[in-house]
Amino acid sequence: MIKDGYTLTAVEALAAMAAGRLSSVALVQSCLDRIKATDDTIQAWAFLDPDAALAQAAECDRLRTAGMALGSLHGIPVGLKDIIDTAKMPTQRGTPIFAGRQTEKVARLVEHLHEAGAVIMGKTVTTELAFVHANETRNPHNTNHSPGGSSSGSAAAVAAMHVPLAVGTQTNGSVIRPASFCGTFGFKPTRGIISRSGLLQTSVSLDQVGCFGRGLADIALLTDAIGSYDQNDVCSFARPRPDMSAGAVADTPVIPDLVWFDLPFNDRLSTDAKEGFDAVLDILGPQVTRMESADTLSNLVTVQARIHEYEICQHQAEVFDAHWDQLSETLKPIIARGRRISKTEYEDALAVKASAERFFADFFVEFDAVIAPAAAGEAPKFGSGTGDPIFCTLWTLAGLPCLTLPLLVGETGLPIGVQLIGAAEKDDRLLRTARWLQKHLAQSTD
Repeated sequence: MIKDGYTLTAVEALAAMAAGRLSSVALVQSCLDRIKATDDTIQAWAFLDPDAALAQAAECDRLRTAGMALGSLHGIPVGLKDIIDTAKMPTQRGTPIFAGRQTEKVARLVEHLHEAGAVIMGKTVTTELAFVHANETRNPHNTNHSPGGSSSGSAAAVAAMHVPLAVGTQTNGSVIRPASFCGTFGFKPTRGIISRSGLLQTSVSLDQVGCFGRGLADIALLTDAIGSYDQNDVCSFARPRPDMSAGAVADTPVIPDLVWFDLPFNDRLSTDAKEGFDAVLDILGPQVTRMESADTLSNLVTVQARIHEYEICQHQAEVFDAHWDQLSETLKPIIARGRRISKTEYEDALAVKASAERFFADFFVEFDAVIAPAAAGEAPKFGSGTGDPIFCTLWTLAGLPCLTLPLLVGETGLPIGVQLIGAAEKDDRLLRTARWLQKHLAQSTD
């Protein structure tokens, strides 16, 4: 029997359970022991019920022993960002305003996790209302640093080997950036692939669900399990979804053509991040086309902010009005700014967003993926914010699939992610390209 199950990826744990070398109870207990040993300093979890997790695991083992049908995540522990509703756990949204909040219904993606046989371990810490103000979670690689936000606890829990998989959300850079800072694989699929029903809504136009794992196959497996059409989500689409797991293990039929955009804000890259990306681009050589960006592309950063700030002020107006004194001083000026955005300005921003989506639909006819930074560099010091999301903004606004690979290391030894962005609804091809990139860079540095 395997002793330290917490070290396994989800794919490895599934194989071990299928071979009879590991039980779900043993895996969950190993993860709980790991959490107990390390979470006093990392503080990734907002809610954890060890007895409930072990009971779920025991039921998974019973079904396996009885020869019953098994799901794609059968017996695998998963962490959920604390804005995702669950009936048997509180969903407190990173703020004392919702302390102890309990719902009777579960989010649509939680229903899919149950159907897949996953063990819901608990709720991971998020920033205040999944926005800008940090909570208590620390970076597992160095607790003097931030894990990023707003999916801080999800990224940290996977990086600390508390769970092999976790779910987060991204409205600007809240999956890709913390994954980069924490050295995990992070994946935000095409907008509309995963339902947002039962999640805190901060921006109906921009909110998207993403996944954290310790390998491409893991994040693909989780995305496949929770992706589906949902008629109650206005961004969900009633078409077949790409097969993520197939893409994550496939070979590219030809060498991919990549693009690097020379964006005006690339000067925000730290020196070590810039040197790392220069080295990657040198290795890739002619496979990367360097392209000057039009001003309109750079201006999308302002467009994203306008939509996000206007919509959160609309969606959470009652909360802001009733609990103003309980909001952080970080959030209050953003709310004040959002309330000054006119409806006309907001509608103009939505029109630009639609134009960007059309631009990228045409753009990816010629290219397989954009290669870009996932963040400006290493994680910032704890207490100095959650990091700059600007390297994620354009792709999130356009709803494109994007992922980050933990390929670089900064000057103090903290991880730096390499981001790939692909065509909408061709997420499987993006994962295939990511696999090629991993192998190509590994072979080039041997």
